[in-house]
Amino acid sequence: MYRYFRKTLISNGFEMLQYSVYVRTCPNRVFAKKFYKRITEKSPGEGHIRLLTVTEKQFEDMMLIIGEKAKQEEKIGANRMVIL
Repeated sequence: MYRYFRKTLISNGFEMLQYSVYVRTCPNRVFAKKFYKRITEKSPGEGHIRLLTVTEKQFEDMMLIIGEKAKQEEKIGANRMVIL
């Protein structure tokens, strides 16, 4: 089930930020709601899925303690929201 759900996320434009954390940029909340619906429909029957919408500024303020920025962090442009 996990692999099927992971493939669903990737096919919908999500990228892994870290293990079990996927992100996708969206231009606005209306666009983001489309993904809430898709994720709900494709979610496995077990486990926990949490969706969090943050602004680009909030995402940029995230502190990185170890390692380097992921590809997704480099791609985010101005005035976008991020679904985590």
